Amino acid sequence: MGRVAWWVLAACICCQAVAGMPDAAPELTAEQIVEKNVAARGGLEAWRDIETMVWIGHVETGTATGTRVPFVLEMKRPNKTRFTINAPQQMSMRMFDGKHGWKLRSTNSGQPDLQPYSADEIAFALDGQVIEGPLMDWRAKGSAVVLEGVGEIAGSKTYRLGVKLPSGASYHVWLDAQSFLEIRSERESRNALGRSGSAARHYRNYRSVDGLQIPFLIENNTETGKIPDRIVIERILLNPPLEDQIFAKPLASGRKMLTSIGGDTQLRAGQPRGPNPGAMPDSGNAQ
Repeated sequence: MGRVAWWVLAACICCQAVAGMPDAAPELTAEQIVEKNVAARGGLEAWRDIETMVWIGHVETGTATGTRVPFVLEMKRPNKTRFTINAPQQMSMRMFDGKHGWKLRSTNSGQPDLQPYSADEIAFALDGQVIEGPLMDWRAKGSAVVLEGVGEIAGSKTYRLGVKLPSGASYHVWLDAQSFLEIRSERESRNALGRSGSAARHYRNYRSVDGLQIPFLIENNTETGKIPDRIVIERILLNPPLEDQIFAKPLASGRKMLTSIGGDTQLRAGQPRGPNPGAMPDSGNAQ
């Protein structure tokens, strides 16, 4: 489950090739494109009002059997996250409290295995841009945004933006030129062996959740012809109460267990809080 857990948390998240950039000059500046993106997603003030967010759904692994694994991703500003996977006879968690992170998983012996984040994992989590992503409120974050070019993805015109975070980390974001919603992103990353690379995601099936446009389907980068890993979001909660302690280091003995707001965890402690769910419509506009 480690590979699945990590790519889901690699910010929250490409089956198609990206065409080369046309020579024609774009008609919009980077700032104008970002402004349209912010407006399309529901507006800056509406996103600033979101202090916590929870995704509940399942991961479909890129295998012929199409394994579906339930997950809950809990996020709290500025960059606290907890990701829980419930697989048959196995459970795993990743928690980040804003400074430190931990990986907790069940073992065959019944004794939970707890490991700290590596230095690379901490750096990656610190730059996670949880809840709203790298473009929203980019000036206040001290980031820089440039227009890298205009191209096509699957026949649709796109703007490609480059985002440089204060840490020096980079994002690349592709926006649909008509909807101005994100359809693809790439982010610098390192694997478990410390090798550098990029984590690419495709975003589809945008739906309105209390006026905020959020993709309910995220696909992991994969080679052409292979089945991609997919995050399928079934429910999104806006501003449910999430106490800081649920992102803190758990006891390896398992005596201090953490309650997932999504329910049905095998490692538990405390009582679940009553969420204030955002509305999830029956259908949305697919990208």
